[in-house]
Amino acid sequence: QVEVVESGGGLVQAGGSLRLSCAASRSIRRIDAMGWYRQAPGKQREAVATITSGASTTYADSVKGRFTISSINDANTVYLQMNSLKPEDTGVYYCNARGLQWPTFTFDSWGQGTQVTVSS
Repeated sequence: QVEVVESGGGLVQAGGSLRLSCAASRSIRRIDAMGWYRQAPGKQREAVATITSGASTTYADSVKGRFTISSINDANTVYLQMNSLKPEDTGVYYCNARGLQWPTFTFDSWGQGTQVTVSS
């Protein structure tokens, strides 16, 4: 089973910054895409930012210009730099990785989530 582990969450004041990290490991043959999703209390999980193996990125409209997703393909690692944080960015942030694991099985794996809390 592919393992996905996030880190870097915490408590920050509005206007501050945080950097989330995510690493995928175990039996990975190829990563096709990784991404960050978040779930606020009482709301559905939503996509925040994604990046493909070809470095193509997508962002939710609410984070464009404030968040930046980047990756290190050889290390199966993805980062989310979050600047100018707002209270509405509060939630549990989940990392997702999908691709191909040995020998030829596709995978679509999620981490356990990391809490981000932005105080006003």
